Amino acid sequence: MSIEERLRRLGIATADLVESFTRSSGPGGQHVNKVSTAVTLTHRPSGTSVTAQDSRSQARNRAVALERLLDALERKRDEKRAAQRAAAAKIRRRNSPRPPRLRRRILEGKRNRSQLKKLRARPLD
Repeated sequence: MSIEERLRRLGIATADLVESFTRSSGPGGQHVNKVSTAVTLTHRPSGTSVTAQDSRSQARNRAVALERLLDALERKRDEKRAAQRAAAAKIRRRNSPRPPRLRRRILEGKRNRSQLKKLRARPLD
């Protein structure tokens, strides 16, 4: 799936993305020490930010940063959907009636507890 298609599916406008460039660290020699090749990409509405400094090339780092940002936003979206599904399932379970066997077992436990407490009481004379 292409980058443009992923942006469209997530509903992200390129105007919502902010790029900033800094000097990279790591391998690359004099080039990375002189040129701002590290890319920090921020999605303004969500506040999600990623940094890429894997390559000596700023263009390659821009592409990597965009990939990482899209992955992070998709992961966030999927987690939100999963949480909504879990909440709906929880409400569905809470609203469903208890099975007859479980109700009988609960009542039996209450009867046993009641008997135990009655046995502890002082005998009537």
